[in-house]
Amino acid sequence: MTTTTADRADLVAESRVPGKGSREGKGVATTAHIALILWSLLVILPLLWTLLSSFKSTQEVLGNPLTLPHKLRFENYANAWTTAGIGRYFANTVIVVGCALVLVMILGAMCAYVLARFTFPGNRLIYYSMLAGLTFPVFLAIVPLFFTLKNFGLLNTLPGLIVTYVAFALPFTVFFLHSFFKALPGEIYEAAQIDGAGEWRTFFSVMLPMARPGMASVAIFNFLGLWNQFLLPVALNTDSKNYVLSQGMASFASQAGYAVDFGALFAAVVITVAPVLVVYIIFQRQLQVSVTAGGVK
Repeated sequence: MTTTTADRADLVAESRVPGKGSREGKGVATTAHIALILWSLLVILPLLWTLLSSFKSTQEVLGNPLTLPHKLRFENYANAWTTAGIGRYFANTVIVVGCALVLVMILGAMCAYVLARFTFPGNRLIYYSMLAGLTFPVFLAIVPLFFTLKNFGLLNTLPGLIVTYVAFALPFTVFFLHSFFKALPGEIYEAAQIDGAGEWRTFFSVMLPMARPGMASVAIFNFLGLWNQFLLPVALNTDSKNYVLSQGMASFASQAGYAVDFGALFAAVVITVAPVLVVYIIFQRQLQVSVTAGGVK
């Protein structure tokens, strides 16, 4: 006991010696905090400036963009929503992204589950083919996609855009969920089979809920990617009635030339960005849980 107490006293004394681990730890912590503060400012300040500019007139934005608005011009949001057509583009985006997200999550989860839990001829070939889809640049597929959608009568339509979104989000979804289903204990699957549950019941009632953290994370990533998609809509959806938000924003910024209503333009930017922030704030806990679970695995 005496030796143990002495050893502890020596350790405490060493930790108090200048230049030891405590000072180095404080230096690393201080540097990390400074870096995080700078990074936060780089992210928050542009968003704050955009929000404030959405309540200004064009003269205020061009005259002195760094000042506060003289009064809150909520009519900028009304003009962006109605006059600029952002409301219609927003509805189109919700339809396309919502339908594509539901389809890709269901199909991706089912595909990842089968590839991870069952052994059959061609299993690895299908899996690696999915991975190959992650390395395929989108712009190389534009021409084949254009003629394929045209032949099926889906060019310049929302269903055609939904199918295209699903096709390009599916490889990442399968790749992300494969490890989650692979790590699920086989005993639970066997217990469900013993209780008389079929394959469909086992998947939807037992295995899928256990992969909820991974499902939440990949849903957030897919939502962000599909919501901000620009190249595919521009190439495959040229009908202005079916524009999504990314196309609508580009059209709104360029249609008036030098007579752009900057207040309404910044209001449209806020409308476009707000759903992404809301989704992330709501599901950030699930994202953290899934990252932690993935690190443990």
